[in-house]
Amino acid sequence: MELTYKRTNIYSVADEAEKKAIFDYCEGYKRFLDAGKTERETVRETIALLTSKGYKPYVLGDKIKKGDRLYYNNRNKGLFILKAGTADVAKCGVRILVAHVDSPRLDLKQVPLFEKADMAYLKTHYYGGIKKYQWLTIPLALHGVVVLKNSKKVEISVGEDEGDPVFYITDLLPHLSQEIDAKTIREGFSAENLNLLVGGIPLKGEEKDAVKKGVLLLLNEKYGMNEEDFLSAELEAVPAVKAHDVGFDRAYVASYGHDDRVCAYPEITATLETETEQTVLTILADKEEIGSEGNTGMQCILIRDLLDEIAKSYGVSPAVLREHSMCLSADVTAGFDPAYASAFEEMNAGFVHHGVAMNKFTGSRGKSGSNDASAEYVGYLRGVFERDGVIWQSSELGRVDLGGGGTVAKFIANNNIDTVDMGVPVLSMHAPYELVSKADVYSAHKAFSAFVK
Repeated sequence: MELTYKRTNIYSVADEAEKKAIFDYCEGYKRFLDAGKTERETVRETIALLTSKGYKPYVLGDKIKKGDRLYYNNRNKGLFILKAGTADVAKCGVRILVAHVDSPRLDLKQVPLFEKADMAYLKTHYYGGIKKYQWLTIPLALHGVVVLKNSKKVEISVGEDEGDPVFYITDLLPHLSQEIDAKTIREGFSAENLNLLVGGIPLKGEEKDAVKKGVLLLLNEKYGMNEEDFLSAELEAVPAVKAHDVGFDRAYVASYGHDDRVCAYPEITATLETETEQTVLTILADKEEIGSEGNTGMQCILIRDLLDEIAKSYGVSPAVLREHSMCLSADVTAGFDPAYASAFEEMNAGFVHHGVAMNKFTGSRGKSGSNDASAEYVGYLRGVFERDGVIWQSSELGRVDLGGGGTVAKFIANNNIDTVDMGVPVLSMHAPYELVSKADVYSAHKAFSAFVK
């Protein structure tokens, strides 16, 4: 009889077949990461996958029939995937999986282009929580859309293909940085200096802003845009680096955007591959990194609209459907890092290789801003995971008085839906290049699959 709680290292118990399954699964995950570095690209890639599996676009107001496979594209930045089941939603509700597909990055300002010292730059405004110094001296790519004056939408992606140029933010050499070194990191690195170097060749015949005009000419020739078109553009600077295995044994994956595509991808695969009678709603949300605001964030009323449409189609009360629904709000957690052990409370930290981690509560300092799941719901999920042999762990985001953070869970729970946070432990979270264990990614897929059953 086991009396104590002990985490399990997945690699220590996996046989060769299980290890092969883990590694094979993460090859697909790496392709997913490389194909979708922004929320728009992730939605586009997911829709292509859904279409290949027979899913059809859904129009609000249309009747939903049992057996339907549908998706709702929310402004190309968010996505709702619906698998309409045969189970009685008045008793079983809907199984909801949520992850966000936006990541910390550098957005271009609306008037970004300037020239100084014969060099052309684009000004940025960082998006989400970043350590600014981490974005200096790394290769950056530019992704996004520009809506021209004639309303034509142009997609831009520069820095990813072989032979593409990349962009760059300079840093000061150590020989001259004594004054900066004496400051705190927050004081020493100004957001207004996060300017992308984008050009250096002057346009002949021009005396003023010749380099800037040279860049504008290139943009006009390739995309048909002029400087005013930046006003109606959404352009994001992201690391121009592919996902890579890490370690001699390839136990890890390093990539930009693990937060939170490392949860989105297992949700998508669990939804598509799991046979279930349940009605499943999988949500890929935008704007989590800045508070889930706006009509593509999880605070938008759209989730209730879709649940109401499901209830109406099945002929049940929307309130009853919500009351019996359940949600796994999948967002990453901080992986215990022995190099910074003092930031964690080790007994309740999430460890890499030990499976997807459940955060019963999130928030900061006193659980502020948290959805705190009930003991009954956590107990139910324990049984679900035990039934399907899912290796998972409990986790907490750092020492109580140190910091913390929140996710979209509270916005789901506010609809009277049992909700808990569950996600993959990440090392170097919010850095331009984050690290996860392959075993934990596969554990998330197994956990989400068990849940939607």
